[in-house]
Formats: sequence, structure tokens, C-alpha cells
Amino acid sequence: MSRFNSCWCAVWLAIALIGCGESPFVDPRTNPNDGPPTGNGDGTCNVPADAREEGVSNPDTVIGSGTPESCTSDAFVDAVARGGVITFDCGRDPVVITLDRTAKVFNDQKPDIVIDGGGKVTLSGGGRVRILYQNTCDPDQVWTTSHCQDQDHPRLTVQNLTFVDGNAKSEEDGGGAIFVRGGRFKAINSRFFNNVCHDVGPDVGGGAIRVFGQHEDRPVYIVNSTFGGEKLGNVCSNGGALSSIGVSYTVINSTLTHNEAIGNGANPQRSGTPGGGSGGAIYNDGNTFTLTVCGTHIANNTANEGGGAIFFVSNDRSGILIIEDSVLENNPSAGFETQGYPGIFVLAKGDPKVTNSVIQ
Repeated sequence: MSRFNSCWCAVWLAIALIGCGESPFVDPRTNPNDGPPTGNGDGTCNVPADAREEGVSNPDTVIGSGTPESCTSDAFVDAVARGGVITFDCGRDPVVITLDRTAKVFNDQKPDIVIDGGGKVTLSGGGRVRILYQNTCDPDQVWTTSHCQDQDHPRLTVQNLTFVDGNAKSEEDGGGAIFVRGGRFKAINSRFFNNVCHDVGPDVGGGAIRVFGQHEDRPVYIVNSTFGGEKLGNVCSNGGALSSIGVSYTVINSTLTHNEAIGNGANPQRSGTPGGGSGGAIYNDGNTFTLTVCGTHIANNTANEGGGAIFFVSNDRSGILIIEDSVLENNPSAGFETQGYPGIFVLAKGDPKVTNSVIQ
């Protein structure tokens, strides 16, 4: 008889197996040592200077006092409201901070907000709330300029963090883990699992991240980050992982797998349908914008309508889709895709610009 059976161990998710001398169960999503790694280890694309990690050696706020119990939802929400550089002191082991409300950036506080989890902090929405929110055009977050759509701050960076179980189904626009409008935003060395937004709708998206309007139309950088995994995918009506309208993304050395666009009826929605279902991993819509995917692996994402991997529509055909040194594979589009580009639906300024990449 095996040692496992002789100890009567069962139910891997519920029992710590202490009686068998085994280590307690660790959620693979929240322990970077056990879960999907951060980013694409095969990615070798150059990272521009303004897409790199921000320095955190002199933080404005340190959340916690050396124990997991000291790292609370209230402490995190309050720190984000004050802005500045935020780090954590929650003990030596990985820790999960489950939020009871969304942490919101205030536009009249420190213009640079850097949240660095040191590779050990998971922020959870508990399946109930969106995790992080920035909106320069929301009066509740304080208007600070007369041109909220194109102001250079706040500048939000999330790095060395894991985001799980964010839920924006009760919110407008999407962004299960993170919603950003205005200023600047980038995500570096971070992981996103099981975040969700609306199930249906023609133009709502971003199971993990949704972005509107960046200063001077500069790109959102997603660097060395991971979205999804088997049974860990992010889900929304459109753009299971990433979504935007009129915003450029540059996705570098990252991994996007098993994310889902679950709406139906496309955009504009077909008669008698609620709409949505496009961009299993990435959904981009608007006029003049660019999606650059470099050193990135996009696989096993699905869309009920168009673009199992990528849905990219430039309405005036001025936008550009660029794919370099990347692998896109097994991203089924149940409705439609562009001939010759499996898993992609694209309307742009010519064909996608593909270099040294596999699309199958």
C-alpha cells in the first residue's frame, strides 16, 4: 500500500496533508515558486528604457510590519489613495491580500504611483471586486486639469505582483483586475489569473486589464508578464486578458494562455444577440493606434466570435499590428478570422507586419 493511501490523505485543495508529513497545499496562483512563471522565458526582445522597472529603494509607504497579518486590505487601499512608491513587508513567505473594496488612485496626490510586490505579494479581488482603478476623468478621484483625456499623470506602474480573482462584472467598461483611463500605465514582471469582467456586451473587455486614453497616445507597456494558464485564464465578453479602445499596447516577452472572450454577437452586435465574443487574449479597437507583440507566446486562447488570439480593428485603417519574434498557436476563433493569420482578426493599415514569428 502506498504511503499516500496508508495515511488516508485526500482532497488536495482542502486538506494540508499534515498527517502524512507532506507540505501544506499551496495555491499555485499565489506562490510564484509553484505556479506559472512570470513572463516568457524564451522572449529576448529589447525592453525600452521607459518600459523597465521603477526604483523602489526609497518607498513612500511600506505596507506591513513583517507579518502576513499586518498586510491588510485597508492598508493597501489607503496607500494607493496617497500615491507614491509602495512596497510590502509581510514576512518571508508569499502572502495574499484579499481586498474588500477596490483600491483607487487619486489624481491630486503624488503623480507617480509604483506598486512593487517584490515577487511575493498577491492582490486578490476575492471574486467580488475589481482590484485597482485609475481614472483621470472621474470627478470622484479629483479633476486636476482641463484636459483629463490627455494629461501626463498619474503614472501608474505595477511590478513584481500577482493579481487574482478580480471581478468587474458590476462595473462599467471592464478591467477585472485593473482599469486605467488617462495618465500612463505599465505592468512589469506580474501575473494575472482568473480575473473576470462582463460576460456579454459588444464593446466591454479586459478580463485582466482595460485601458482608455494614454498621455500623448503613448503605449501601455506589458513586460515579462503572464496572463492565464490552464484553468487560470482571465475571462470577459471581449479581450480575455487585455483590452483597450484607441490605446496602443506594446507586449514584450510575455505569455498569454487559456484566456477567453465569451460574449456572443460580435461588434456591432448582430440582431438578437447581446454582442461581444472577440479577442480571446487581446482586444484592440479604435482608429490610429498600434499593437506591438514581441518575444511573446500566445496560445490556447479562445473567442466565441473573432480573433482567438488577437482582435485588432482600426476603424479608419490607420492602425498597425506588429508581431515580432513571437509564437501564436492554437487560438481558435469560433466565428471569424483573417485569412492566412490563424487566431487573428485584423482590419488595419495593410497586413500585419510579421517578423521571425510563428502563427498557426
